[in-house]
Amino acid sequence: MIADLAQLLRSLRPALQPGTWAFVALPVGMAPREIDCIASFREAEGWSVIVTEAEAARANLPVLFLAAWITLEVHSDLYAVGLTAAVSSALAAAGISCNMVAAARHDHLFVPINAAQAALERLLQLQRDS
Repeated sequence: MIADLAQLLRSLRPALQPGTWAFVALPVGMAPREIDCIASFREAEGWSVIVTEAEAARANLPVLFLAAWITLEVHSDLYAVGLTAAVSSALAAAGISCNMVAAARHDHLFVPINAAQAALERLLQLQRDS
């Protein structure tokens, strides 16, 4: 695991995952176990989940945000400081919104589907510039 910000940025290796991903707020009373999701978070108002666009359609769930999924393949330390800020700042400078999910081994970015290639290029540029 890498905690040093400079080393993290040099080693980003952003990879675009296949598919289109949907952010969904589950209806009251519905639990993530009822659908095939890749991420879930229980908020005070209920469950938020990330599913494939097809799964959202199959379960008749209202989509809040359609996204492309980019994984930073660097094995980042959960104690690392500044990676989220550096990545989101680089994308913000390019006018690209970003929703980040930190997992145990990697960070995952969800960007607007129509901005996927621009986001990937910006992240590769951030890696090259570091």
